[in-house]
Amino acid sequence: MDVMTQENYQRVAQILSESLNLRQPPVAICFTESAPPGVTEHAGRVPAGCRFWEDAAHRTFLTTGADHSLCAIGVYTHNLQTSPAQQVDLIDALTVFGDLGYVRAEDLPLIPVLASQPEYVVYGPLPETPLPPDVVILFINANQTLILSEATQQVENQNPPAMGRPACAVVAQVMNTGRAALSLGCCGARAYLDALTDDVAIFAIPGAKLKAYAERIEALSKANALLSNFHRLRRRDIEAGQEPTIKQSLAALGS
Repeated sequence: MDVMTQENYQRVAQILSESLNLRQPPVAICFTESAPPGVTEHAGRVPAGCRFWEDAAHRTFLTTGADHSLCAIGVYTHNLQTSPAQQVDLIDALTVFGDLGYVRAEDLPLIPVLASQPEYVVYGPLPETPLPPDVVILFINANQTLILSEATQQVENQNPPAMGRPACAVVAQVMNTGRAALSLGCCGARAYLDALTDDVAIFAIPGAKLKAYAERIEALSKANALLSNFHRLRRRDIEAGQEPTIKQSLAALGS
């Protein structure tokens, strides 16, 4: 695995942002047993840990289990140190979910939970990450998902899973498998994150494969832009009554 430098992360962030035309910068998530020097704790309270994804687009900060404490589900999926009050909250939440038919007892084993228990979670813009990221979060739309799914096929030799509730479980999924995943979010995340509008989803990339993903995304973005023009020209000509061959459409593309 290539050793990434700060300059590498800045370049990768630029490639991802420009190739995918991202509205929000890529966000790095780092799990660590010790606090990185110079990284301050997150200020203020958040209703759920997924809110850190949005805050981290603008600054780097350190969190502990206590910072995630208002969302028992997030504490559960991230395997953070829990308190008796959070355990009660989790049971109460699962009871409500069960009564609604939202999360059944047989669904629980299917929800990814981080295999290890981290002491700290560091969030921040990818270009500024103080540590090699474990997971990189992208806020994406359907058109960007096209390129990302193609990149996953080429890097992972498989399609990325599309996950539903809870949104935070996508981090555990990527950490545990070492493979990228798409999260369609959940009603909680969509209530807590302004960036997670109806047309936006979350794509999570394993940090260890970040360079490979950036290379494929850059190439696939250029190819998709060219091929989109190719198909638009063919549509125009066919709707005008023509029957162009592939060579003729390629010639029109180059003219």
